[in-house]
Amino acid sequence: MFHKPGMMDALSEYEAARYVIFGVPFDGTSSFRPGSRWAPDAMRGVSANFESYIPFYDIDLSELQIHDAGNLEKYASVDETLKTLFYSVDHIVRDGKIPIMLGGEHSLTLPCVKACAEQAGNDFGVVVLDAHFDLREEYCGVKNSHACVSRHIIDEVTDNYASIGIRSGPKEEWEFAKENNIRYYTPEDVDEVGIKNVLAEIIEYLDCNHIYLSLDMDALDPAYAPALGTPEPFGLNAVDVREVIRTLAPLSVGFDVVEISPEYDGGQTAVLGTKLMREFIAAHAAGCQ
Repeated sequence: MFHKPGMMDALSEYEAARYVIFGVPFDGTSSFRPGSRWAPDAMRGVSANFESYIPFYDIDLSELQIHDAGNLEKYASVDETLKTLFYSVDHIVRDGKIPIMLGGEHSLTLPCVKACAEQAGNDFGVVVLDAHFDLREEYCGVKNSHACVSRHIIDEVTDNYASIGIRSGPKEEWEFAKENNIRYYTPEDVDEVGIKNVLAEIIEYLDCNHIYLSLDMDALDPAYAPALGTPEPFGLNAVDVREVIRTLAPLSVGFDVVEISPEYDGGQTAVLGTKLMREFIAAHAAGCQ
């Protein structure tokens, strides 16, 4: 089912691994700039740029049990792709490993969240970094569009949910979020109170020991991450996003990086996304020692 391994420092066999990286090269519902299907292999390519040692944690990734399972076989249909993805992630989670998904588009997060939630039970929450609410029930006639992922997480999995970086969505989504007391933070909120205070509020609000953390790269300002499917100016900075990962990784039972469309820059966005993924692994390992 998987093929094309190659993430730098992912040296472990599956059976011994604690962290399982896998790509899902699917962007079938992308609504502006497609191309995130190329991101998993682009991230693998740029991973050769990084030293394995991360001094902030005094951790060498080459000494951790990391496995690259390659890319999931995808289908033309988003529904079939999500179904296959759920069973694959469910297998990883049941084996006691941490799934790390490289998208592809943001619709792919839903089955990953579902698989992690089934193992975590009621002690579970979701944090999404995103420029967009993604609270539509459907978009352009497609229920499982990338523009609907957070709505489906809340409706189908858990309303123990918070998002950071929100700055885009139709009026109806802003009203829906307010009417349903959905916890979200705009970049202005982060600037005003500071990312550490935002994270303290989120941890208190979710009140759980198991989190799924999803990083839609368009949460970042396009100055840091220009190669995106749906770039939105006035976003988060890279240091604040790193702080989110450093803080929440030890609580996380799954993680993804989605919506990089690498053909729209010279590799900058893939480099940043890969670095943030490596930060997640190191922060999780340090927090679980």
